Amino acid sequence: MPNILDLIAADAAPSEISDAIKDSLYAKSAEKLDALKQEVSAGMFNEPDEIEDEHETEAQAEVEDETTVEPEEETQEDG
Repeated sequence: MPNILDLIAADAAPSEISDAIKDSLYAKSAEKLDALKQEVSAGMFNEPDEIEDEHETEAQAEVEDETTVEPEEETQEDG
């Protein structure tokens, strides 16, 4: 892959410069995506126990909230 600055300095065709820029960007994005794929797959498939525990804790909290009854305040109306 030619250096983009060399292409500009050599007065290369604009399409060649554009292609070099796109190739460089695609290469960099592919590297980052590969790194992120590994992190996401590790998070999704290596720790199922922790995720289940979080769901159980949330379900227990919802049940506790539903069973808690707060007394209503009495209002006095002027008659």
